[in-house]
Amino acid sequence: MKFTASGRSAAVRSALLVGTAALAIPSVAAAQEEGQEQAAQYDDAEEQAESPDPNVIVVTATKREQTLQEVPVAVSVTTAETIERAQIRDIADLATVVPSLRVSQNQSAFATSYSVRGFGTDGNNIGLEPSVAMFVDGVYRSRAISQISDLPDIQRVEVLRGPQSTLFGKNASAGVISIVTKKPEFEFNGMVEASYGNYDAKVVKGYVTGPISDSIAFSAGAGWNNRDGFLTNGFNGEDVNDRNRWFTRGQLLFDNGGPLQARIIADYDEIEERCCGVVNVLPSAETGLIQSPFIGGQINDFQDNPDGDVIFTDVDPVNRIKNKGVSGQLDYEFGAVTATSITAYRETSLSADQDVDFTSASLATGANIGQADIDTFTQELRFSSDFDGPFNFLLGGYYFDERVDTSDQIVYGSDFRTFADLGFQSATGCFVGAPTCQSIGTLEATLGALNGADYTGQFFAEGQGFFNNIVQDNEAYSIFGNIDFEIVDNLVLTLGANYTKDKKQIVTNSQSTDVFSNVDLVASGNTAIYQQGVALGAGQALGLPAGTLATADQINALIGVIGLPTFQALIAGPAQAFADANDTNPAVNPLLGLREFQFLPPLQNCPNAVEDCATNDDDWSWNARLAYELSPTLNVYASWATGYKAPSFNLSRDSRPLPGDFASLVSQGLAVNNLRPGTRFAEAENSEVYEIGIKGNWDYAAANLTVFQQTIDDFQANTFVGSSFVLSNAGKQETFGVEFDGNVRPTDSLTLNVAMTYLDAVYDSFEGSAVGDLSGRPVAGVPELSAVFGAVWNKEINDAGDRFILAGDFSYQSQVPALDGFPNFIDDSDPANPDYGPALAIAQFYTREVNSMNASATYAMANGLELTVWGRNLLDDRYITTFFPAVAQGEAISGYPNQPRTYGVAAKFKF
Repeated sequence: MKFTASGRSAAVRSALLVGTAALAIPSVAAAQEEGQEQAAQYDDAEEQAESPDPNVIVVTATKREQTLQEVPVAVSVTTAETIERAQIRDIADLATVVPSLRVSQNQSAFATSYSVRGFGTDGNNIGLEPSVAMFVDGVYRSRAISQISDLPDIQRVEVLRGPQSTLFGKNASAGVISIVTKKPEFEFNGMVEASYGNYDAKVVKGYVTGPISDSIAFSAGAGWNNRDGFLTNGFNGEDVNDRNRWFTRGQLLFDNGGPLQARIIADYDEIEERCCGVVNVLPSAETGLIQSPFIGGQINDFQDNPDGDVIFTDVDPVNRIKNKGVSGQLDYEFGAVTATSITAYRETSLSADQDVDFTSASLATGANIGQADIDTFTQELRFSSDFDGPFNFLLGGYYFDERVDTSDQIVYGSDFRTFADLGFQSATGCFVGAPTCQSIGTLEATLGALNGADYTGQFFAEGQGFFNNIVQDNEAYSIFGNIDFEIVDNLVLTLGANYTKDKKQIVTNSQSTDVFSNVDLVASGNTAIYQQGVALGAGQALGLPAGTLATADQINALIGVIGLPTFQALIAGPAQAFADANDTNPAVNPLLGLREFQFLPPLQNCPNAVEDCATNDDDWSWNARLAYELSPTLNVYASWATGYKAPSFNLSRDSRPLPGDFASLVSQGLAVNNLRPGTRFAEAENSEVYEIGIKGNWDYAAANLTVFQQTIDDFQANTFVGSSFVLSNAGKQETFGVEFDGNVRPTDSLTLNVAMTYLDAVYDSFEGSAVGDLSGRPVAGVPELSAVFGAVWNKEINDAGDRFILAGDFSYQSQVPALDGFPNFIDDSDPANPDYGPALAIAQFYTREVNSMNASATYAMANGLELTVWGRNLLDDRYITTFFPAVAQGEAISGYPNQPRTYGVAAKFKF
């Protein structure tokens, strides 16, 4: 079996695997013959429902089993029952039941972004690991694409809010999403489920578990999810935003009642979908060019028909993802100390095509926005105690090794030359009859004469483009630990620390075949300025009328009279000096104004003589917490914690040298033509949170309240600016928040719950944003108030034990100005701005407010058969989830629409 992503760390991995095996060998020898009870208390959601106190939920937020009330951490738990009743299909649906969590799926099926408490990393750059770390059964998933399928055997999903770097060392600076699946059981049981809904939605999944022997149990699950798209491509009639995914998963559990327990998990899933549809919500003059008779491109009419769900694209946005992995967990009890080893290897491959201009015009074809292979190896080894005395500990180490090989490309289509020509003519005044009217053809002739080249028909020609490949190797390790000390009865002090060492190395190989983008406009302008200076100087020497330029024959005649040395000293030399001093001055070199048409300039590959394109970073994270049990039903805690996320490289086609490196490359004459400074990588981000909380759990009610102040310094922001993604560090992002969740059971059959989150999220400092100075502005897309209201009525209706279950939830997010983060487009904050009135009207129109209702009704028979009617977004609340500047359309705005109302029926049989 292949265990390595790259060969350089084989020795380290071998040592870790040998250590894991060594842990297992004496465990087997010491295994006892007689079994003990196999399932831990409340091991799955069904046992919780049957327990005397249904409010008791066991979580592993601190890598130990504790009840939700006991654990002094801000954590939201979604049980298997909630997932089932709400028809939650993937992680994106969780946001409807966890108000502090926001999930955005943008450019592609793999560009999923998670944010907790307003903190999260954009998923459109494969170089960025999320600030909200994802774990499945204790295994870290470095990219959101590694876990978007629904699983039939989920036990619960824990969302840990705030920095969790002390115990989850790899990039958990904003939070953790931990998916916990059911262990195989020694009693044969299982389930099969089929669902059908609108948009021809078909879901089939099943799960079976049981014994192989007295000490080995297995489980196996599989599922298929297929649905038509809720958007229609008006260009070819194809559905977009459809579903077509399947998965399979198997587990083996060894448990003979002795000190050793071993668990092996293997999984495989595939996705092939058309995702993700984009609508134009605010057109521009450039949009008109695309729609002109010269091109004939089509764009949706959002303003007159915002709910039309029609888009136009000439490129099928097909996404293909394959994801597979295997993991092994060993738990061995040395008396009151338990050793846990988790070893995992995963492979993910993806490929996504997307129309980068989001129109039916053939501006770009073959635009592969993401193609990557990700191989990841992880190893965790930890020891935890369960002493009767006042002192307990958890101590561990973690190793991570990953290789990412990613490629993307943009290729000009048949309409792009016409589009560029129209834009060029507009920029040079053709449409107002100015005498300076220019076309691409005249530009080719002009630059060809200056550079001694034949550019005829070569600028913006079909098939030219940009081709990018970057390989990144990432190796990291950490040591971590927590100690708990009971100072006095019921008062526990927890101190924790984590040391992380993270190293990255990238190698880039990019090539631009765009002829015009490779033309050096500074050098061309230098030649033009020099030639004009020589002709003007020669005209003056020949006594021509003022301002008259001498012809080539006249210049040659002058040289023949005064001699070449004199001509060089008096005319050519000064002309060249003037050109050298002014070729970067736009007032003297008009060619510099054409840089906006150099859409795909070449990039500086690295490593190079200036950039080593490697990072070697380390950090200590800390936490301190006091927890006090006021009574058997009421706990309080206060905590301080820090978090860390390692530096990230920009693995997009806009990976450019930082300004300092750019200056060095230019000064040494190493820079490629038209190189511009940018962001090759982002520095590490560091978070800090102060938090107080109170947790109560009574016979028929439970309530949790948290108040926090959280900051992230050097937050890694990934901003789309209309042609590429710009990676940068926000100086400081700060959030004050209040979180409340609770439930009450007024009767044995009825449970009511509510969860609310208030967030005041601002950029304290973000001067270097790709869209201007955002300091003091709210963080885009973060609602001030989020809330979920839910109810479940579960009633036995006859002597046979049949039950009728009604479940519903309503999710609300307060209005968010959709155009925050685009101050270069619209500034609605200054009444002195002449565009204040229209801008304010636009900003008020383009907002996002969420009012989503989900519900289900289930008839559950005692024989295991359940029949369900369900619906999601029953109010058909439509909005744009994310806005961004449209590609090649000036100040136009595009966005991703949310999913409309869905509904259906389901049948499940448990056996």
